[in-house]
Amino acid sequence: MTEQLCFDDVAVGDTVPPLLVTVEPVQMFFFSAATYNGHRIHYDRTWAQQVEGYDDLLVQGPLQVALMARAITDWIGGRGRLLTYAVQNRATAFAGEELTFSATVTGKRPAARGGEIDLAVEARKTGDVVVLPGTATVLLPGKAVLLPGKDQH
Repeated sequence: MTEQLCFDDVAVGDTVPPLLVTVEPVQMFFFSAATYNGHRIHYDRTWAQQVEGYDDLLVQGPLQVALMARAITDWIGGRGRLLTYAVQNRATAFAGEELTFSATVTGKRPAARGGEIDLAVEARKTGDVVVLPGTATVLLPGKAVLLPGKDQH
């Protein structure tokens, strides 16, 4: 188990460790099934290329959004909370492309028992193309909250 990230440990300009993911067709098929997304551009390569005219299968926008949320929540740890999250799909991502999900701290404000951290988030694909820009705000505990004998609820 990793140590909990605290508000006091974060500074404006810090970066979230990047999450690198290569989304494969099987993952996309299962995501389509789980989200009841029947659009064949996400799981039928022949359809995507010959009927729709794409180079390959398209990675679902909601899957990219979920992966970005994973990068953020992995960083903030179990005691952190994702308060707000807004992103936009700006470019297509294809099956087999490596995607990099990252964020940079743009602001911080003390709050009760810790503080809020503002993030500029983005996902990039091969060629340094931004496919998913956005923002997020997280709540992190203060170090005093995590001291032994303090309320852990």
